[in-house]
Formats: sequence, C-alpha cells, structure tokens
Amino acid sequence: MARRSKAREVALQMLFQRDINPDVDIRDVRNMMGERLGNEDLLDFGWSLFVGVMECAAQLDDAIQQVAENWTLQRMAPTDRNVLRLGAFELLQTDMPHRVVIDEAIELARKFGTAQSPQFVNGILDRLIPDEKRESAGES
Repeated sequence: MARRSKAREVALQMLFQRDINPDVDIRDVRNMMGERLGNEDLLDFGWSLFVGVMECAAQLDDAIQQVAENWTLQRMAPTDRNVLRLGAFELLQTDMPHRVVIDEAIELARKFGTAQSPQFVNGILDRLIPDEKRESAGES
C-alpha cells in the first residue's frame, strides 16, 4: 500500500470513530494515528486530512448533500459518509489532482464499504469536482 494511501486509510478510520463516538478525545485520535502510521510525515499528512475534514464538516456535508440525489447524510452508511467527506475535503480544499482523490476514495470504499460503495462514492465525488480542476486536467 502506498504511504499516503495508508495515511488516508487511518484518517478515514478516525473520522469513522469520531462520527460514531463524537465524545472521543482529539488527543486520543492523534495518538492512535501516530501508533498506526509510525512515520512523522505520514502522521502530519493524515492528521491534516482528519483536522481539515473536522473543521470543514458543515461545508463538506452541505456540498455532498447538494449532489447526493435522493440521499441524506443520515441515510448513508457511516463508512460511505466518511469516505465522501474525506474525498470532498481533498477535492474542494487541497490541490490534490481530482483523479488521485477519486481513485483513493474508491479504494477506501472498496476496502471498508459494501459492494455498492465504490460506485456510490465515485458518482457523488465526480459531481463535486471543481470546474478549475477539470479544466486543468483537460476535461470538459
């Protein structure tokens, strides 16, 4: 597994943990991430994803809700919901290429979700790709 993929996986696990148990202490989250990642650079990357999603949660949830036809966030499986939040954060708040973001999100959905999760995540994240990212990649 690629190093950054592992950091995304651990960030997703912590987002899931926080979604299911909002009272978990943030210091415990960072410690768990450090134990699982071991490497300071990976911890910094994974932590930046976790914190970014947490800080932008309302904005991300709103963006997801806008494009998730016939779905509410509460109806989504917690794993899918958090994969979408992580992917939406990277699409909307970072300069990570959208193809990388969507590929990584699909892999997380495949690993932790149901058989339908990869297609579901792909469809929603594709609708969230900012125009400037599509244009810089030569898409229309």
